[in-house]
Amino acid sequence: MSLGKVEICGVNTAKLPLLKQEEKDRLFTKIEEGDMLAREKYIEGNLRLVLSIIKRFSSSNENVDDLFQIGCIGLIKAIDNFDSKLNVKFSTYAVPMIIGEIRRYLRDNSAIRVSRSLKDTAYKAIYTRDILTRRNLKEPSIEEIALEIGIPKEDIVYAMDALQNPMSLYEPIFTDAGDTLYVMDQISDKKNKEENWVEKLSLNDAMNRLAEREREIITLRFFEGKTQMEVADMIGISQAQVSRLEKNALKIMRTYLSA
Repeated sequence: MSLGKVEICGVNTAKLPLLKQEEKDRLFTKIEEGDMLAREKYIEGNLRLVLSIIKRFSSSNENVDDLFQIGCIGLIKAIDNFDSKLNVKFSTYAVPMIIGEIRRYLRDNSAIRVSRSLKDTAYKAIYTRDILTRRNLKEPSIEEIALEIGIPKEDIVYAMDALQNPMSLYEPIFTDAGDTLYVMDQISDKKNKEENWVEKLSLNDAMNRLAEREREIITLRFFEGKTQMEVADMIGISQAQVSRLEKNALKIMRTYLSA
């Protein structure tokens, strides 16, 4: 992985814009009003953040262009889900999401290498899906994505399938004192359902419903981007216990939010 290159994915990293905080605030107000041009400018103004994060993965053998595109997907998700009413800086919120998106990619990327053109098609489809979902308030069909980017739907389906790991989510990978951990405990599903609602919840109210240890686990997992194994090492319990406590905490928070 070479981070010395100036142009990444067609972007001249030496000329990336640097937005002042006042301009960021102004743009985000427009984004919340549905201004797509402001959204594009805000994305461009935060590409330096993505660039700085992918440097953490310099030991990876992955292509820097791939990591940059995946990081941009994490950035877009952060922008679309960020609540400006919370007393949190956008960068504080975005960094763990970008890191998490890259980690998922590295973890799920098959050992069978996918061609450059297939990856580019898949990235375009993912980006377009996010755009159309936000614009139309519903997830688009493959036909709608194909029409938007001008690529045959068969090519999009093939490209998306090429990036998927064929391993079953219910495949057991570890057992500890009768508690079985499955692949699904280690990764998010395609729609990142748990993360999507966690990103949108009222942080203080929902988190205050949890016991101290559960609150610590949720903070480490969803807001600091730690894996279950890393959390287990940090707080001195087994990964199976982390998984069980995490699931219980999420259940409590969902119950509170749906009440």
